[in-house]
Amino acid sequence: MEPLTEKQKQVLQFVEDRLRVGKAPSQREMAKHFGLARNAICQLLDYLKKKDYLEDSGGHRGLRLSKEYLAMKKATEGIPVVGRVAAGEPILAVENIEEYVDLKELFQPSEKAFILKVTGDSMVDEGIMDGDLVVVEPTSSIENGQIGVVLLDDEVTVKKIYLQTSKIALKSANRAMGYKTIYIKKRGGKNARLIGKVKGCLRVL
Repeated sequence: MEPLTEKQKQVLQFVEDRLRVGKAPSQREMAKHFGLARNAICQLLDYLKKKDYLEDSGGHRGLRLSKEYLAMKKATEGIPVVGRVAAGEPILAVENIEEYVDLKELFQPSEKAFILKVTGDSMVDEGIMDGDLVVVEPTSSIENGQIGVVLLDDEVTVKKIYLQTSKIALKSANRAMGYKTIYIKKRGGKNARLIGKVKGCLRVL
């Protein structure tokens, strides 16, 4: 479906909220709510119909959500699964999202949480295996020893994070393989950014 402008999103949300409690708003009500002329509201609704978000159901308040939009909403309920994270791109950019997973019964994630696919065996001693899905809570701070997700240049790594005086230590959890700890200088080191902390792990069988 075609993307919406910010104003189109606001009008769609207003219509959706009103439909949820009973009936669609009239154009007069929308014009008053948004402080716009009725012809401007009419134009916005026309765009929403052309983009297949709304459709006519007949009558003075004849608006309803389209089948296409309802199908899209159903498909995108849950937490987004990020297949990759590249430097300079928003984590939840559309091109990074592969699917959505509903985890409401297992976790109580925030609206900003996302799922990241793990590659490699560096965290097996913490129960995180190659191919697992980790639930990530975005944050800019983390406590020593917590498992976090860090963006190093254009690569993402999941490690135990330790904050030291002049550097940050990213430690693996695989004694058998003996992976070396990655040290990042707080100043003048690699381009590193904390993305979030790991809140849970899922295994797809």
